Amino acid sequence: MGKKARQKPKRLAEKLVQIRTALGLSQSEMLRHLEAEDEIDYTAISKYELGRNEPSLLILLRYARVANVSTDVLIDDEMDLPKKLPTRRR
Repeated sequence: MGKKARQKPKRLAEKLVQIRTALGLSQSEMLRHLEAEDEIDYTAISKYELGRNEPSLLILLRYARVANVSTDVLIDDEMDLPKKLPTRRR
C-alpha cells in the first residue's frame, strides 16, 4: 500500500506574505522578527512564501504570534487573516 501524502494548506504561502507585507518587512527582516536566525536562513522565508517549503510548527507558531492570530487562521484555508494586522513598530 502506498503512503498518502499529508494534505497541505493551499493558502498558507499567501498568508505568510500578507503578514510580512503588513509589517513592512523584507524577508531578511522577517527572519529577525521571527527570531529564527539560528534555525533557518532568509532564503527559507522565500521558499515558504512561494509554497515550495512549509515552515516547521514552531516557526508557524512564531508567525501567528507576530500577526497576533491563532495558528488555525494560518492553517485553515477557509479562514482569512484579519483585515487589520499589526504594523511594524517604529
